[in-house]
Amino acid sequence: MGSEIHELPNCEWSAEDQRWMLHALELAQHADQQLGEVPVGAALIQNGQLIGAGCNRSIIEHDPSAHAEIVALRAAGQLLGNYRYTGSTLYVTLEPCAMCAMALIHARVARVVYAAADLKTGAAGSVFDTLISAHHNHRVEVRQGLLADASAELLREFFRRRR
Repeated sequence: MGSEIHELPNCEWSAEDQRWMLHALELAQHADQQLGEVPVGAALIQNGQLIGAGCNRSIIEHDPSAHAEIVALRAAGQLLGNYRYTGSTLYVTLEPCAMCAMALIHARVARVVYAAADLKTGAAGSVFDTLISAHHNHRVEVRQGLLADASAELLREFFRRRR
């Protein structure tokens, strides 16, 4: 099986990709500056429209599942009255973990674009290949690296302040 994970230089990203990743970065900044959360943001787009957005909320909600991706999926479900988001793209500032990757598969998200890789728990190519695994009945197209430096710097600064 060939890899379905693609890293592109920023100049090869569409204007829409760049727009929505910038929005996800704003959500990540909000998580850090307003909530004291690990700065991760996610925006779920379907047919060019924002259907769900979120940032990490695990600390303030005392909920280990309240990752940015899950918060965005929950918001989309409330908006659409459905749990499936076929044809959608999730823009997220950090590579999804295994929990989030499986939720994205169950939600039938078509594409994930993430900024920074997570070399410890990433499930979109760094540690695990969950999103493209042939073991699942749905595979997600994965693109990585859009605004990765900006996202990584947010995370580094957050953890630098915590130490």
